[in-house]
Order: sequence, then C-alpha cells, then structure tokens
Amino acid sequence: MDENLSTGPILLLTQLSRLVSRRSTPELLGQTLKELAALSFLRDYDEVTQQALTEGLCIDANYAVLLLNDLESSDYVERRRDPSDRRRHIVKMTPQGREALHRAEAAQQTLEDEILIGLSVAERTELAHLLRKALDVHTASTASTTAAENVHAS
Repeated sequence: MDENLSTGPILLLTQLSRLVSRRSTPELLGQTLKELAALSFLRDYDEVTQQALTEGLCIDANYAVLLLNDLESSDYVERRRDPSDRRRHIVKMTPQGREALHRAEAAQQTLEDEILIGLSVAERTELAHLLRKALDVHTASTASTTAAENVHAS
C-alpha cells in the first residue's frame, strides 16, 4: 500500500482507534473497552477520586458515574466517600477487578498482535513511546492532581 503523506497522524489515529473499538467486543474482553480503560487507569494510580478518574479518562462526569456503576455491580471497583471531604468519592479496584483486567489485557494483546501485524516489535515499542509522550502532555496535570489527592486521601 502506498503511503499517503497527506493523511495526518490525528486522522490515522482516529482510523486505528475505530478499528480497535470495533474489534474490542465485550465478548472478546469480558468487559467493554471503556471498562478496560478505567481498570487500567486504576491499576496505574491505585486509589483515586472519582473526579481524577473522570479527568484521566477524558470522559464526562455523568458518564463516569454510569461506568463506575457498571464496574461496581460487577465487583470490579469499590467507591467510598472521602472521609476528609464527604463530597468526594474514592475509587479503588478490587481483586476481582484485577483478575478481570488481566484477562481483558491478555485478549487485548491478541487483538493488538492482529491489528499491528505490519509493525515490528521495535516499531510497536516506538509507537507506544510516542503515543505516551503525546498523552503525557495532556495528562500530566491529572497525574499531579491524582498524586496530590492520593496523599490527601491517605
């Protein structure tokens, strides 16, 4: 396939995202892709406020409540009031959530291998590095807030 240099990286990322989204079915993952994203975030940040999770996932606050309701009903997360600020909720992944995350990530790896078959291991590593670098600029404030809130919640 000829490389079309006029197609920018954002459009390419959008197309790739749609492909991943279509193929990441709940049947394959055992959960939705958004639930996988939430559990992955909680693995990386442990206990967080509901607001930090919302900001970290770049989702609407109302949608975050619905997502957490589903995760809570599956016993994948626990939500509790922050004792130092009763207006806030603290969210933490449960052991069942960790098991579900592990299973979903194994299934996701198979899908990643299929979708990125045209890239070498080194190219996949470089792609992941570049995507993290681009995201870090936008999530740095969320991570700082999350770390500060974790200290405060402890």
